[in-house]
Amino acid sequence: MGKAHIFVTGATGLVGTRFCRVALEHGYDVTALVRKGSSRDSLAGLNLQFFEGDLSNPTGLTEALGEADYVVHAAAHIGDWGPAETYRAINVESLRTMLGIASQCERLRRWIHVSSLGVYPAQHHYGTDENAPTDLVGLDGYTRTKAEAELVVQEFVREKQFPAVILRPGFIYGPGERYAIPRVIKRLHAGQLKIIGRGDKVLNNTYVGNFTDAILLAIEAPDSVQGEIYNIRDGRLVTRTEYLHTISKFFGKPDPKHVPLWVAKCLAGPIESLAKLRGATEPPLLTGATMKFMTRNLDFSIEKAKRDLGYEPRVDFQEGMSETLEAFQTQQQPA
Repeated sequence: MGKAHIFVTGATGLVGTRFCRVALEHGYDVTALVRKGSSRDSLAGLNLQFFEGDLSNPTGLTEALGEADYVVHAAAHIGDWGPAETYRAINVESLRTMLGIASQCERLRRWIHVSSLGVYPAQHHYGTDENAPTDLVGLDGYTRTKAEAELVVQEFVREKQFPAVILRPGFIYGPGERYAIPRVIKRLHAGQLKIIGRGDKVLNNTYVGNFTDAILLAIEAPDSVQGEIYNIRDGRLVTRTEYLHTISKFFGKPDPKHVPLWVAKCLAGPIESLAKLRGATEPPLLTGATMKFMTRNLDFSIEKAKRDLGYEPRVDFQEGMSETLEAFQTQQQPA
């Protein structure tokens, strides 16, 4: 019998790139979904196959889905700004079509669906586990449609006995992260970076290597995990102060100053509303999503993943963030 075959969507993204490497190291054959004309530099030198396609045309993925023993669906429209419909087209409707195709494929053993801890309500969390309800309203199009996407997957599990596992990572960081950390660094250098409130609430930090370990465990776990949902994060959560001070110290910048929480709360709503009225294409300094990311206590239990999957996060925040920032600095150096 030949090697098991994994089809990875979002293969050129942070999670997808790292997982392709992990899967190859563990002896799997890998097919990476890439858009036509997109850069493949992050996957250069890897012994894998490329499949050109786009989630905006999910029926075009029929061949790749039919040849997969496992699917790791890491692709999504990400961000915290823009109309929900834009996110829904990719994160929900395209997913539904793909699941419909995959459910007809006899070869498929398991579908690993990458969701997000953002599906939980935007409130303080102290050890919240997978039994807690998700939020279908959400602060932004991304978290709202990720919660909707989970319902679609669960519908297929329930009605078609579809072999899916849902993983909910927190804020994912690591070498090649292109969204949150570059934005923080840009604001740090511009003197705009602030700590909101006391900065003592913890972040749901998830090093990409820890998360890809969890994906591999979910693939290789017994059939009893099918249909289950798992929270995934680092073993040690860090405060917003440690998070931002780590970045400022790396670049030799003064630590960000604190802004009173009540001031930020008063400003966030008007600033976000004004940006939407102006049709801003980039999020302003303060939004509801920013307030959640920077002020809520985001501690989610990973006991279920430890028990069922044998998940044990190996990399601490300081090690993972040092690797992340060193990679960012290297990428910014002129050739």
